[in-house]
Amino acid sequence: MPSPACPPGLVAPGGMPLGLAGPCGFRWGRPLGPCGALGGRGVSGGGGYAARVEIGTGEGVARVEVSGPAAGERAFLLVLTHGAGGGPDSPDLLAVADAASRLGGAVARVTQPYRVRGRRAPGSPDRQDAAWVEVVAALRAGDGAGLPLIQGGRSNGARVACRTARAVGARAVMALAFPLHPPGRPALSRAAELAAAGTDVLVVNGERDPFGIPEGTRKIRVVVLAGESHALSRFPGEAGRAAGSWLREILAGSGVAG
Repeated sequence: MPSPACPPGLVAPGGMPLGLAGPCGFRWGRPLGPCGALGGRGVSGGGGYAARVEIGTGEGVARVEVSGPAAGERAFLLVLTHGAGGGPDSPDLLAVADAASRLGGAVARVTQPYRVRGRRAPGSPDRQDAAWVEVVAALRAGDGAGLPLIQGGRSNGARVACRTARAVGARAVMALAFPLHPPGRPALSRAAELAAAGTDVLVVNGERDPFGIPEGTRKIRVVVLAGESHALSRFPGEAGRAAGSWLREILAGSGVAG
């Protein structure tokens, strides 16, 4: 059982619990101790911080790569995740993460539990969303507490970010390659998931995306990238530039210097 110093949520490989503080804790901006993330390998230096952690959820373990400015210099927390069969290292996600870091964001790129287990399909949306809420709660419980939260993802991950935005208290949502409908089936629209976010949303889709392109509203800004398909892999820097511009506006509107 986890000790009081190591509450449930963050775990090391093999199931060892990780607290949010103390000798085996994950703490933003500090190298980890002997039982820290992935064996305690955090990197701090050069004005920044990077680490890997595992977070226990009701659906299993999620793996998270965290990077960003040193403690006291972070303007916001950005939590990103992958599409249904992918990982957090897709070109568009990396470009967005880089843009956020340049604005002072602490960036957490999440591999969801079903992918850690080797599955390509997420299964039940309700269970997927519940696990995501647990991941975000664990990330916010450390020194990231009090930072404005922005969350996002690509494709299926964008859907998760929209569906859970209210539950986690996200200030805004970033939806890359949002799959408006299954290919060739426009009647099965998922526009309601975008609207359900209830906050500012940036959608970045390719002009040739077979999953469709959402329409913008007062709260939903849609950027369509020429020459791109659903993968957003030809010119990922354009996705990063769109994200950076939008993030500046969101942060300015929230009174945060970025």
